[in-house]
Amino acid sequence: MMLYSASNLRAGLAALAVAAGASFLPAAAQTDGVVNIYSYRQPELIQPMLDAFTKETGIATEVLFLDQGLEDRIAAEGENSPADVVLTVDIGRLVNVKEKGVTQPVDDQTINANIPAEFRDPEGHWIGLTTRGRVVYASKDRVQQDEITYEELADPKWKGKLCMRSGQHMYNIALIASMIAHHGEEKTEEWLKGVKANLARKPDGGDRDQAQAIFAGECDLGIGNTYYVGLMMNNEKEPEQKEWANAIKVLFPNANDRGTHVNISGMALAKHAPNKENALKLMQFLTSDEAQKLYAEKNNEYPVKAGVEVSDTVKSFGEIKPDTLPLAEIAKHRKAASEMVDRVGLDDGPAS
Repeated sequence: MMLYSASNLRAGLAALAVAAGASFLPAAAQTDGVVNIYSYRQPELIQPMLDAFTKETGIATEVLFLDQGLEDRIAAEGENSPADVVLTVDIGRLVNVKEKGVTQPVDDQTINANIPAEFRDPEGHWIGLTTRGRVVYASKDRVQQDEITYEELADPKWKGKLCMRSGQHMYNIALIASMIAHHGEEKTEEWLKGVKANLARKPDGGDRDQAQAIFAGECDLGIGNTYYVGLMMNNEKEPEQKEWANAIKVLFPNANDRGTHVNISGMALAKHAPNKENALKLMQFLTSDEAQKLYAEKNNEYPVKAGVEVSDTVKSFGEIKPDTLPLAEIAKHRKAASEMVDRVGLDDGPAS
């Protein structure tokens, strides 16, 4: 499904023109003072940063939001694509846009200075902007310990006490891929079998549903992203989610050794960006202190740039020690991770 707003209109017209075989470009792609963004990120999550960029530079932004098929859309538009910058979440989707051949490399001194190498594609095709920890949600009432490892999730002491969303979801694929990167496929498969054996129920729902299940007493542990805890804590529209958040504590796995697995939101420069100069200005801005702080505050995520403060909400989770294994290395094992999830039947739930 594609959602358009008034500010999306010109980017949307470009796609319609391509579909119709038209030979013209939309006004947005022809105007000097604009940058066109194709985004997997919800518009409300990125708008504060885009508004700040426009205020600082005078360059307008046009956003086309898609919840699926973004890479294919740009590929189909080809050289006539109005896309300048791609914004997305998850290392998998960043790798996908590169593998689809719809990006071009960026080697920019400002960006390279702001973003550590482990959060950039070695060939420059994508750049991380924020991180989120893949952590353990633990019941405040029923789990006494304050430390855990990913490896421990397979310990039989947790039998019938673990909840998670589908193993095939991109967030869990990335986590399993990181385990393969650290331990190899054989050991990771044994671990995943142990995780399956400890499930309280068939994997289902999203990360917040795991917190709800802990609140309801269905399980004691859940696997989820840090930023969902912040979303629940501050959810005024659905105040019951505050109760879910209050029922759990955040445990950062492997804090005493290699660190907690993190995933990223990120950006890429479109292959045929018609407004390349403006696109690079936006990409530079999104790595700046101002934008990194806004990202952290609005989205309950961790800035990638060193020295930028996290929000008070994120501070309340505790301190994270990120795993420094390059995400490009983790991404290499995504296919093996997906196959492993099917092979062990993780999404079938615990054995009877």
